Amino acid sequence: MNQYAGTSPSLGRNQPLCDLRSDTVTRPDAGMMAAIAAADLGDDVYGEDPSVNRLEALLAERLGKEAGLLLPTGTQSNLVALLAHCGRGEEILVGVDYHVNKYEAAGASVLGGIALCPLPIQEDGSLHPDAIAAAVKPDDSHMAISRLLSLENTHNGQAVSLAQTQAAADAARRAGLAVHLDGARFFNAIAALGCAEQDLAQIPDTISICLSKGLGTPAGSVLVGPRDLISKARRWRKMLGGGMRQSGLLAAAGLYALDHNVARLSEDHARAAALAATLGNLQSGAVTQASNMVFFTPGDGRNMDLQAHLAENGVVIGTGETGPIRLVLHRDVSDAGLELVTQAVQQFYG
Repeated sequence: MNQYAGTSPSLGRNQPLCDLRSDTVTRPDAGMMAAIAAADLGDDVYGEDPSVNRLEALLAERLGKEAGLLLPTGTQSNLVALLAHCGRGEEILVGVDYHVNKYEAAGASVLGGIALCPLPIQEDGSLHPDAIAAAVKPDDSHMAISRLLSLENTHNGQAVSLAQTQAAADAARRAGLAVHLDGARFFNAIAALGCAEQDLAQIPDTISICLSKGLGTPAGSVLVGPRDLISKARRWRKMLGGGMRQSGLLAAAGLYALDHNVARLSEDHARAAALAATLGNLQSGAVTQASNMVFFTPGDGRNMDLQAHLAENGVVIGTGETGPIRLVLHRDVSDAGLELVTQAVQQFYG
């Protein structure tokens, strides 16, 4: 499934009351805007923005890592991590449908000369240790040098267990590989697994964490890991044009989000479960739910009709003409928003 497939129909003069396309559509609330307005600022390229420095240090300490680096986007955060870990002619083992392999324009290959070796993903979103071991290349001049394992958690909303994540990392390290985690929704994974943040964070060497998804900031991701790798990543960030100046505006939003928007992620998961139950009771298609995401495949194939009906009722979804529809619950979908979409789908299938 292409999570970015489809466009939303025009709502005309009606603005959406409930946007389920992604958790990236959230807007800063009054508290976050106040934190942005009050941010201490400096020039981050010179290392002088106190809000950025505070965010990087806080998140690194919170996750048990040595250093952090603020970047504009999750894609760039993953990219500088891959470039810091690997050199030209080296190789990254990664799940075939993981974001790094499928939705980041092969940046590691195009810009870094790094090969991507896609591996099959198990039903729970994990990579099997045997598949990892089998994919590692021998010391042979005909082959790329296997250097890094890139994991993802959550994957399509699925929180991969600590045991499966550790098993994959152990398989990689036995072969001499480092481990990166695309933790775009890291805190959703923590909420779903019911574990401590460092229980998951201690497994990979580096982690990319997005602030603009479940945490609700306007933009920004933070890469955390060993100090030497973060130093390399900082140089790559500059080369890629990701060095920003008074980016404490984004950092202030991130600091606010870490204080206020992490604990409430379980509310999104609960609303997703409620929406999945509603759709399941309609018996109108296949339904699965994982953390803050619901996947619904209309049995009648009327994806576009459903999208249009929901739009008329103030609910925005993204969908293609066929296949599963991803519905993402987030901070800007309240109980009232959930009730709105519930009534709309019941009306459509009633």
